[in-house]
Amino acid sequence: MTELPTFPIRRQQPGVLPAEYETLRERGIGRVTLPTGNLAWMVVRPEYARFVLSDPRFSSDKTNDAFPRLTPTGMDKIKYCAPFMINLDGPEHMARKKLVMQEFTPAALARLLPRLRVAVNEKIDAMLGLSEKPVDLVTELSYPIGWLLQEMFIGVPAAELQKIRDNVWALMLSKGEEEEKAAAAVLNGHAVEVLKEKADNLGDDFMSHLILHEREEHGEVDWFRLAPLMMSNAQGTHITSGTMISLGVLTLLGRPEERAVLLAQPDRLTIAVEEMLRYFSITDGTPMRLAMEDVQIGDVLVKAGDGMTVPTMPVNRDPAMCPYPNQLDLQREKAPRHMAFGHGPHRCPADRLVPELLKIVYTTLFERAPALRLAVPERELAYKYHSIQAFGPAEMPVTW
Repeated sequence: MTELPTFPIRRQQPGVLPAEYETLRERGIGRVTLPTGNLAWMVVRPEYARFVLSDPRFSSDKTNDAFPRLTPTGMDKIKYCAPFMINLDGPEHMARKKLVMQEFTPAALARLLPRLRVAVNEKIDAMLGLSEKPVDLVTELSYPIGWLLQEMFIGVPAAELQKIRDNVWALMLSKGEEEEKAAAAVLNGHAVEVLKEKADNLGDDFMSHLILHEREEHGEVDWFRLAPLMMSNAQGTHITSGTMISLGVLTLLGRPEERAVLLAQPDRLTIAVEEMLRYFSITDGTPMRLAMEDVQIGDVLVKAGDGMTVPTMPVNRDPAMCPYPNQLDLQREKAPRHMAFGHGPHRCPADRLVPELLKIVYTTLFERAPALRLAVPERELAYKYHSIQAFGPAEMPVTW
């Protein structure tokens, strides 16, 4: 390769693997240029990806000056906040994640999913009740359900979660120390207000459980330290889950015969959902790591201080994951292996919740609106990156 690809490598269609990834398939690892101009290593082979994402010699600490960055100074600004779990390594990270994982036990999901079914029905009611058609499925259903998931899981109203997101962006875009400090004060101050309001109205949700844990363990709540757990969970879940709702509905609309089989057989739908997660692998810019020691990967000696990128789409399209990996096969005999939720200590804890949500949405939507169809030819749909991270339909006009 005479010119290094720039990471993230952007796609033009949701399921079409960019050719730049395939140039590294045989070797499994190669150099890329980051938007900052710095170099990093990119791995596309599953065994290399699992290694990088699970070996403690690769750090997730984005506050380290050497960490590979997509923007020059954005991560410097989180110094005004308490540590985020996603940036921690080792025992400190696992102690925080243990608290989070309690929200994803089978018993916790058994309490949440029935409530989620009722709420999804209400969102579908709202869309089907609109008087003018066609409607945009992305804005009228997919993202409202994405917000709904966050709202129910975290236990904080969607309007407050949106304000947190806006405040985070204001901090990231601030310039100069005084402006940064002012933006950070707004972000942290609002987050603490939300948490204190939550403490006065506890329920069966993530933040309520964390507040109770803090009181039991420490006698009082350190609001500043607790805030990043709420902030991080307010950032991207509605974008990724909403995008997968749109892509899954689009896929099932285009395959009516298969759809009938899958909706009639929940076990088959479970496999199909995992296949769609694998095939679309909707995010391109994460995960990333920093090598803390010299480490050998294949025929490459990765040096201490080198940045690592692990895009999930090419990893999930490796033949080691499943037969014919570049085909979207909704009727595979068994669920394919994939890393759509990452791997290792930082694997997304919602890896069981999100597939369950998708199954609920697909099943309920097509039961309630069996005549649902695209209002424009599929070839006319435009696609984009939503909030820089998830690639899916820009809008999706449907009617019934």
